[in-house]
Amino acid sequence: MTFHIPEDYYYSKDHEWAQVDENIVTIGITEYAQNALGEIVYVELPEEGQKVTQGEPFGVVESVKAVSDLFAPVSGTVIEVNAGLTEDPSVLNDDPVNQGWLIRIEMDTEKELASLMKAPDYKKLIAEASK
Repeated sequence: MTFHIPEDYYYSKDHEWAQVDENIVTIGITEYAQNALGEIVYVELPEEGQKVTQGEPFGVVESVKAVSDLFAPVSGTVIEVNAGLTEDPSVLNDDPVNQGWLIRIEMDTEKELASLMKAPDYKKLIAEASK
């Protein structure tokens, strides 16, 4: 199966993506994660103004198969939440990489990006996991 993995995004080992625009980072789950979870039926996200810490849970997605924590790929302050997902979590099933973004944060430090994967490394990770 082929997944949409934008080349200019960063990826965590927990299958979150991070799109960086200066110090604003948009965060979501990858198509691979959505596919593994199955049909997503519930999303719990933080409030605007809340701090998130790299590697720590910031929310929850619930699918018909499982409940999974969402982990912050970088640390920062939540400046925007995709409120539409709480009303209609099915957007994550249809378009997890664009319309299904979860939160936007103001990043504390760019140094944390160095611990994330770029697209070629993420593709290798999911290829290994799919074997």
